[in-house]
Amino acid sequence: MRSQNEGNVAPAPLGPDSLTWKYFGDWRAILQGPWAGTMQNMHPKLGAAVDEHSEFFRERWQRLFRSVYPIAGVVYDGERAAETAAKIREYHRDIKGVDDQGRRYHALDPDVFYWAHATFFMGIILTQERFGGGLTEAEKRQLFDEHKVWYRLYGVSDRPMPETWEDFQVYWDRMCSEVLEDNRAARDVLDLSSIEKPPIIPWLPDELWPIIRPGFAFAFTWLSVGLFDEPVRKTLGYRWTPVDRALMWGFGRALNALDRFVPDSQREHPRAMQGNAREAGKIPRDHKLLEAPIQFAPPADQWHDPKHYNPYRDQEPPKNRQISRSDLRRAASSR
Repeated sequence: MRSQNEGNVAPAPLGPDSLTWKYFGDWRAILQGPWAGTMQNMHPKLGAAVDEHSEFFRERWQRLFRSVYPIAGVVYDGERAAETAAKIREYHRDIKGVDDQGRRYHALDPDVFYWAHATFFMGIILTQERFGGGLTEAEKRQLFDEHKVWYRLYGVSDRPMPETWEDFQVYWDRMCSEVLEDNRAARDVLDLSSIEKPPIIPWLPDELWPIIRPGFAFAFTWLSVGLFDEPVRKTLGYRWTPVDRALMWGFGRALNALDRFVPDSQREHPRAMQGNAREAGKIPRDHKLLEAPIQFAPPADQWHDPKHYNPYRDQEPPKNRQISRSDLRRAASSR
């Protein structure tokens, strides 16, 4: 099968008429972050790459919040989406090696790169099914068709990508049952016992965070276990009881009810809000793309590493990376 992105013409990007555009920037998606990280790292080759090359566990929050900007841009950057996707592809070019079992890996191996993309797609499905208003079968099929367009923007072979929504479900089940493994990189994602205070709550006194952290860690781990497919739970040694299912259902319904009270400025990722403003004619189509605040940039000793997204390479690294309220307001601005 010849990939549609082989050649000189980039595929047309997704637009505001797509369901992906509607759902991918949803603020509730942050709740499935540990699930997505664990699912990605359970792929043997991806987990090895993270274990040997990633600085993620040194700077969890900074890495998470900065990475979402270009990832969201592949959906919301309009005519520049393919350019954003190409930059992401280049960050992965030199991530390769041999794991401790002698298996070779490369971050641009289509099987690896597509698996990460598949978790982004399934993240939309899970967020809307568990924490949103749900999805019809027709909407899932549309989202699947759109995820194929979305993936092809990266310019990586689509050889492992299933043809149909039914084929994808078979692929997903096989990955969960036969391919994903329990490894250190996956376990590290779920270990939130020493995680730093989230920068989005700068108002919380630092001395209170150690008191709150155990409950925070338990809640996010519990949510992740609830989102796992049963074969993944079995691989990782977790149980999910009828009581857990009932509690998850109630939590999801409460969160969906709460969504109506969320201010518009907090409802979507900044890159999504900027895309909507551009499509509505509120800002020029060539308006400068929003980038992650500099406080989310890589550590000083990783500042010029080409595997990191860093729009501030030509500046000096900040001496500290504390996130102020004004930084957050600027990051949330769509202008």
